[in-house]
Amino acid sequence: MRYIALLLSVCFGLHTSVSNAQQVPGKPQDEKITISGATIHVGNGSVIENGLVTFEDGVITYVGQQMDAVEVSGMIIEADGKHLYPGFIAPSKSLGLVEINAVRATNDQDELGDFLPHVRSIIAYNAESQVVESMRPNGVLLGQVTPQGGRISGTSSIVQYDAWNWEDAVVKVDDGIHLRWPNAFRRGRWWAGESRAYRPNNNYAKQVEEIVEFMQQAQAYANGNDSSSHLPYEASRGLFDGSKKLYAYADGVKEITDLVVELKNAGVKEVVLVGGTMAEQTADLLKEHNVPVLVNTTHRIPSSEDQAYDFAYQLPKKLHDAGLLVGIQNATMSNHQARNLPFHAGQAAAKGLDKETAVQMISLNTAQILGIDDNYGSIEVGKSATLFVSEGDALDMRTNILSSAFIDGRAINLNSYQKELFDRYSEKYGQ
Repeated sequence: MRYIALLLSVCFGLHTSVSNAQQVPGKPQDEKITISGATIHVGNGSVIENGLVTFEDGVITYVGQQMDAVEVSGMIIEADGKHLYPGFIAPSKSLGLVEINAVRATNDQDELGDFLPHVRSIIAYNAESQVVESMRPNGVLLGQVTPQGGRISGTSSIVQYDAWNWEDAVVKVDDGIHLRWPNAFRRGRWWAGESRAYRPNNNYAKQVEEIVEFMQQAQAYANGNDSSSHLPYEASRGLFDGSKKLYAYADGVKEITDLVVELKNAGVKEVVLVGGTMAEQTADLLKEHNVPVLVNTTHRIPSSEDQAYDFAYQLPKKLHDAGLLVGIQNATMSNHQARNLPFHAGQAAAKGLDKETAVQMISLNTAQILGIDDNYGSIEVGKSATLFVSEGDALDMRTNILSSAFIDGRAINLNSYQKELFDRYSEKYGQ
């Protein structure tokens, strides 16, 4: 009897896991597709009214106005009154590495240790993640699979969100290494009854010294002829020849200043600041060293009592006005919240940022920062047909209703487990 009960339990679990698995990836494009009549938000700041886009074999072949178009053929999608956008990109997220935070067996985003540049996130990426699937109905079609934890968390890769496995998903493998810069000030542990007031981190200088020492040794290894292999140093080699970027997470003025100065002195070619709450005060230094910013989410409250209530809302515009290359991310929020990325940009637009610049901050700007702008980030001839059609403004949660979406020219299913639950309980409360 116990055996039968166990068998039924296993069968039910398998049925549940299969029925809730991600949809079958889209088939490769086999005919020319034309989208006509839409307002095209190119992703580079420009807009084409009453536009027309064609793509074949997953590549965009024409972008312009209908009146200028050549002969239209193949599958035609009438999109009059709708809006066409490039696929949005979610950087600095561990999407596909963790499914349920409370279930350790589904969590591959963190490894033991402090300096782990050789830990590659891509080989743990789960292309069938239901969390990843939930990004697509809002137009988030690509992302940077980023490890978490430690001082140097590991190496990220960039994927598209419609694949059988990580090999199919990868857009750019091992694009960069992620460094969590220490805080010069820290707050007490509330669970230990300590004061929440900020106080100096007495270990800050030592922690910075450890990072600098690691970078110096890694550079010496990269420049040397030692035949022995050192995995962490080997993985860091690209930081010194420019083939990998260093994504450094920091928010305070001192931390941002220190990391730029120390990392550049250590020979790191390309540094990207992630977070950057106080980046406006260090804008000249960031601009001098050509450091772009993946600014933190706009959907958050002020981090200190002397900040305006709308400080986070205005920060992307202030950094843009300061001449920095800015992308928007939400690294401090849960993976599930990445689906709201377009609405983070919409919040910035509501506070004075030009709306097309806001679109650019989650499309072409982010693609440039990640180094994939040759193929993604904007709707231009020769680039990947990774784009979507929305009923209205994609930065407004009330009107961003997708009617169709494509990744590399493949039509993708916009259903998700979350939408199934929404439909189910809408039916319940409608009765």
